[in-house]
Amino acid sequence: MTTVPAMTDSPTSPDRSGTAHTPAVPLAGHSAVITGGGSGIGLESARRLLADGCSVLVCGRTEERLRIAFEELEAVRPEGAAVGWKVADTNSEADVAAAVAAAEELAPLGFAVASAGRGGLGPIISTPLEEWTDIIGTNLTGTFLLFKHAGAAIARNGGGSMVAISSIAAAVTHPFMGPYCVSKAAIDMLVRQTADELGRAGVRVNSVRPGIVATDLVSMVMDDEQVMGSYRENMPVSRPGTVDDVAALVRFLAGPESSWITGTSVSVDGGHHLRRGPDFEPAARAFFGDDAVEGRLPAPGEG
Repeated sequence: MTTVPAMTDSPTSPDRSGTAHTPAVPLAGHSAVITGGGSGIGLESARRLLADGCSVLVCGRTEERLRIAFEELEAVRPEGAAVGWKVADTNSEADVAAAVAAAEELAPLGFAVASAGRGGLGPIISTPLEEWTDIIGTNLTGTFLLFKHAGAAIARNGGGSMVAISSIAAAVTHPFMGPYCVSKAAIDMLVRQTADELGRAGVRVNSVRPGIVATDLVSMVMDDEQVMGSYRENMPVSRPGTVDDVAALVRFLAGPESSWITGTSVSVDGGHHLRRGPDFEPAARAFFGDDAVEGRLPAPGEG
């Protein structure tokens, strides 16, 4: 892990005190840990928090990506803040606990963003158990582990905020993306549960539900004109989102401007949640065949 030392005064709680921070750096004196912080929404969220004086530690599975992210963040680091990175698998409790501890070395932990995630395509009846387990582990278990360890640290420090990256898939069905949808819906309930438990400790917990956003995770989807046509048809504001659209909401939910908001899941999707989920049926047929899509798989041992 590489860090740049922070030089800050003793911090106060971002949510529970009359803060003495200047308006230019409302998050100064605190650190944030961001899973999936090497790219996409996680990296842009780190930039937003850093710009307001927060020290940030980004973590993820790929060292090379984290090193590049570190260099980008260090180039815009304001005076008094620090930047760090740490390789971590969000499905490993030891890794997540170590990432939280590393963030605490920068400054007292006040914020956490659960941005690590992965998708998947396939009919429920032909989804391998390993695929289900990996998606649930990365998306849901990873969020749980961050909330567990970061939540305890933030509570010890007097309060703060945690934000999970959920999805439009938590609000409306996405046929042939079952494990992903279930993981995101479960994240939203985890947010509500954790918010209810930790509110007494001054820790707020919320999630954001992005629609289709231009990131590496969905590059294949965005290259499919038929699928993207379905997305646009179901968005009143008919365009793909940007990482900045989402990170702006993450920053708002993290900071003192939202000090009376907790236990919510906020859509940032061009209004997609008002209609129906995207149509992945053509892609599912192409990859898995008509029988799997139409529920006609043979019994084990047959044909």
